[in-house]
Amino acid sequence: MDKNLHDRIALVTGGAQGLGEAICLRLAREGAHVVVADLNLERAEQVAAEIVAQTGRRALAVRVDVTDEGQVEGMVRRTLDEFGRLDVLVSNAGILIAEGVDEFPADRWRAVVEVNLVGYFLCAKHAARVMKAQKSGAIIQINSKSGKQGSYKSSAYAASKFGGIGLTQSVALELAEYGVRVNAVCPGNLLDSPLWVDSLYKQYAKKWGITEEEVRQKYIEQVPMRRGCTYEDVCNVVVFLASDQSSYMTGQAINVTGGQEMR
Repeated sequence: MDKNLHDRIALVTGGAQGLGEAICLRLAREGAHVVVADLNLERAEQVAAEIVAQTGRRALAVRVDVTDEGQVEGMVRRTLDEFGRLDVLVSNAGILIAEGVDEFPADRWRAVVEVNLVGYFLCAKHAARVMKAQKSGAIIQINSKSGKQGSYKSSAYAASKFGGIGLTQSVALELAEYGVRVNAVCPGNLLDSPLWVDSLYKQYAKKWGITEEEVRQKYIEQVPMRRGCTYEDVCNVVVFLASDQSSYMTGQAINVTGGQEMR
């Protein structure tokens, strides 16, 4: 079977769990060798082992705090030491803290922006140095529908994601002449993810005085296609943007929202 990413070298931040883990495994199935980067090194090592066992591709686990430039630079250096090049960066590491704007502690607001926006900048910066020299590469940010529209009591998250789209477009303009493409993916609500199943349904059910199933249905009804976003939905677009099939696309923020967001 043809592999869209045969022998490409892919680096995924936040790759040890959830969507990041799914992206790592999918890139490997598409033929890539994968660097699994995460704060949780033990879990990153488990994902790397799964990649090797399931796909036969090479994998490397790296501990990184994306807000620490020294660690980001070291992550990219280890990738080059192990694989000799870097073809795909997926900037997936992110956090969400929700508070009303009049109650939001400034340090927690800044923390969201530091991880989601400054962390993306640092990863793109050090990947760009490698990719410019190669005259090739793809940088992909995992953004959100909250990068296109405001999010209730999530001002820090939305601000970081709006900023991420501006950063994506700006870096795309800088790197186009070097054959490096920069795009973002904006998923809708991942209603079957651990974040929702283990946390958000319970929180919203208690807050609104309804059942967890009613919470789920409430969010599904907001989507024209009447279902939540899945990891596979997002991974399909990530693979496309990482591959030569999207060779004439840069500076884009692709919605994967079932029609919930169309801008």
